[in-house]
Amino acid sequence: MEQSRVLAALSALAHDTRLEIVRLLSSRGGEGMCAGGIARHLGLSASALSFHLSALDSAGLVQVNREGRNMRYRLNHAELGGVFAYVLSDCCGNHPEIRGRCLGGGCEPAPQDHSGMSNTCPG
Repeated sequence: MEQSRVLAALSALAHDTRLEIVRLLSSRGGEGMCAGGIARHLGLSASALSFHLSALDSAGLVQVNREGRNMRYRLNHAELGGVFAYVLSDCCGNHPEIRGRCLGGGCEPAPQDHSGMSNTCPG
């Protein structure tokens, strides 16, 4: 994956509303959601939602299909997976502690480091 694609995706994800949209679409699997349902679920106006979906679409993180008068959005799992694979493998050198934290289900307590300070995710 090209670095420019990774940066575009990470930039799109670096906004609380867009991250919530990604999390919501991820929970819907391949079914996705129509724009109106996303707006209602997140309490967004149509124009605000359109702005955020456009950013996610430009970054390749969502796929959109027209269904009559509605637009259905689905998370592009392959693109999102590629972004994280790039970060984990290419940037982090496939470091076992970093990969273990990701594969272990998120922020779990990490072992104490040598200085005795806790190295856990903020929670």
